[in-house]
Amino acid sequence: MGMDGAEAAQGEEQRGDPPEAPRRRSDETRAAILRAARDRFAADGYERATIRLIAREAGIDPSMVMRYYGNKSGLFAAAVEFDLKMPDVYYIPRRHVGAMLVRHFLSRWEQDETLTALLRVGATNPEGAEEMRRIFRTQLRPLADELSPDAEEAATRSALAASQILGMALCRYVLQLPPAVDMSHEEIVRWLGPTIQRYLTGDAPPPPPDEAG
Repeated sequence: MGMDGAEAAQGEEQRGDPPEAPRRRSDETRAAILRAARDRFAADGYERATIRLIAREAGIDPSMVMRYYGNKSGLFAAAVEFDLKMPDVYYIPRRHVGAMLVRHFLSRWEQDETLTALLRVGATNPEGAEEMRRIFRTQLRPLADELSPDAEEAATRSALAASQILGMALCRYVLQLPPAVDMSHEEIVRWLGPTIQRYLTGDAPPPPPDEAG
């Protein structure tokens, strides 16, 4: 190959795709930031968790956190973004939906601490509460729409089911009440499954009697 050909080949290499190493480093940095943010938001709450503390825990300069996420609000939104991975109930007998959902939520909560962090923050911070509402509105509500005997009751049924799921999570993973912590998954399913089942698929309670009557 002549000189011109060698120079052309070298130019092709220089104009090729950028190396993967910087991209990997960027992904690793983001992952470290999000891990540290979840830990700090869960331990300290939204107000007390600071960019400086999160950066220190991630082992990076605070400016890197700002570079990737802009501010604490943006970091929080990214850190608590969560997919409930709701199961497809189409293939599940309707009478088993309550038990299946309880098992599913126990598994999701224990596989990923993001929900616990969000629950801690949501109890005291408006942004955390709104994020929790968004997650359940967009991911649990469609299941209630599908299962509810009356479409007009779906929102109420979804809220009631969420109250049981979040109540157990609060007692078991945040407050760590001994009875709730000590219960096995199957015990929780036996107690909570029928209630979730009734909220999503059961008949609505009758209206109160007319006092005037």
